[in-house]
Amino acid sequence: MTTQNHENTPVIPLPEAGARLTLAVGALATLASTFLSWTYTTDFPGDLTVTGYPGGLQVLTLAGAILTLIYALAGHGIRGFRWLNPAGNNTPLLLMALGTFATTWFTVIAIAIELGGLVNLDPGGFIAAAASLITLLAALALPLPRDTDPTTTPVKRATTPLFGTAHGRLKQPATLNSWAEIGIIIAVFALGLWIAAYGIQTPYGELFVGYLIITGFAFGAIARAGLTTRLQALTTKHRQVTIGAAFAAAAAFPFTQNTDEFTLLAVSILIFATVALGLNVVVGLAGLLDLGYVAFLGVGAYTAALVSGTTASTFHVTFPFWAAVLTGAAASLIFGVLIGAPTLRLRGDYLAIVTLGFGEIFRIAMGNLDGTSGPNITNGPNGIPNIPDLKILGFDFGATHNILGFTLGSYANYFWLMLICTALVVTIFARAGNSRIGRAWVAIREDETAATAMGINGFRVKLIAFALGATLAGLAGTIQAHVQHTVVPEMYVFAGPVPPSSAFLLAAVILGGMGTITGPLLGATLLYVIPTKLQFLNDYQLLFFGIALVLLMRFRPEGIVANKRQQLEYHETDQLAVPEGATLPEGTVGVSKAGA
Repeated sequence: MTTQNHENTPVIPLPEAGARLTLAVGALATLASTFLSWTYTTDFPGDLTVTGYPGGLQVLTLAGAILTLIYALAGHGIRGFRWLNPAGNNTPLLLMALGTFATTWFTVIAIAIELGGLVNLDPGGFIAAAASLITLLAALALPLPRDTDPTTTPVKRATTPLFGTAHGRLKQPATLNSWAEIGIIIAVFALGLWIAAYGIQTPYGELFVGYLIITGFAFGAIARAGLTTRLQALTTKHRQVTIGAAFAAAAAFPFTQNTDEFTLLAVSILIFATVALGLNVVVGLAGLLDLGYVAFLGVGAYTAALVSGTTASTFHVTFPFWAAVLTGAAASLIFGVLIGAPTLRLRGDYLAIVTLGFGEIFRIAMGNLDGTSGPNITNGPNGIPNIPDLKILGFDFGATHNILGFTLGSYANYFWLMLICTALVVTIFARAGNSRIGRAWVAIREDETAATAMGINGFRVKLIAFALGATLAGLAGTIQAHVQHTVVPEMYVFAGPVPPSSAFLLAAVILGGMGTITGPLLGATLLYVIPTKLQFLNDYQLLFFGIALVLLMRFRPEGIVANKRQQLEYHETDQLAVPEGATLPEGTVGVSKAGA
């Protein structure tokens, strides 16, 4: 614990001061080690043989060491750094030291395994491993927030997960003028764009794993410091600026890429995220477990392909883009009503089984409409190939364009189109969720019997949710058909090695946070990027992926971006526990000791 002198300056006890000094020296040594050679051969990806210039995984260790030093300075109370740690505890410092240690030792172990032993390490690698270990041990020696004894104090805060929110009341930030706050918001989104672009274009799996490690711990440190709460207050205050900055940062992504390879990956992520947000209407708001949702994406894609003017279409018609979008969304809406009307009277597992059957029936039916097993509509297993690029108001989406001196390929055009589509879906979700029908969905999700007793027509409300979710998926499917230039039944399965699939869509909603907007978008991004980047794991890919999901569900079952109601439900034991007869402070939430 720190004390204060007569000048109100923090006074750090001697043991803690020694630990902080050791930590600072260790972090500086870790930082300096990234400018040394870690291995003498270039066989390891990233070329870690250069002295004086960090490369590959060394850059991630360098970033971790810098952030560790920043939080060490914030812990000393140095003006200008205290803003980054509103909670005023040492947990963010420990998390950054742990993240730097994990990234560094992962690199050292990867070098030893891939190159055949520790003899392949240069002195810089040993120095980095030792320095990061010393930094971590010094961080462990620092005092951390501890719970008080409920028998001696009227209020006790139970232990929360390491990656949860900050303890206690956040320190009031220094007053900033509006322009400074707007500048902070813009800087945060610019930094987020750079971090996201760096992660997407990582050229090899080892670098991506290190990226996941350091960014995961950095996010945990920021959350535990209370900085996310402070930034959320700024974005709420300047909502219009936040929306504009977020859209501008996303739109600038193609300018950060040199090739179309990762731009195509970003387009696929947007399609997957948009469909996941549509499923969030069904699962997150209305509480309906739909295991065949990817079929509605297929309905929209097949409809757009059939009216695209491709020579493989049996309809031989060419619709303009706006008409193709409306046709695909309408077809998905009709299928949603036709499937939902007879099945939504079921609940729970029975509804899940029926929707799973619908998904499989759609895939099999598309494979059988080949003129042999059924009418010749979809060309059966061969699908509908050669779907032409879109042309809107004379703008050819398949052509290369020069914008602001940058040469952008066709996938950049589709990225911007899909970004507009995603923004539209986000707007629809937000408006629907905050409307009267949205509150009815939440009521049905929480307790359908009680909601029905209060006068809500459960069947009609659920059917609206099912139809809206299907429409949003069909909307994304119309663009997917033109991006992929082909549509085949195997693209719409329940579970597959690569999303989109119904299982991955459902996992994205649950992982990101049901009932939220940013949750499914973030969950879909992670679930699409991780399998794509971890292909080097081959047969072990799904094993590590499953372990990560289990750990996340154990420590944060409400998802990465938590809905406040569900966060309270999943962490009932983390609320304020109060002994019998004690009085809670005004505005707090708690349970009695007997009830706990």
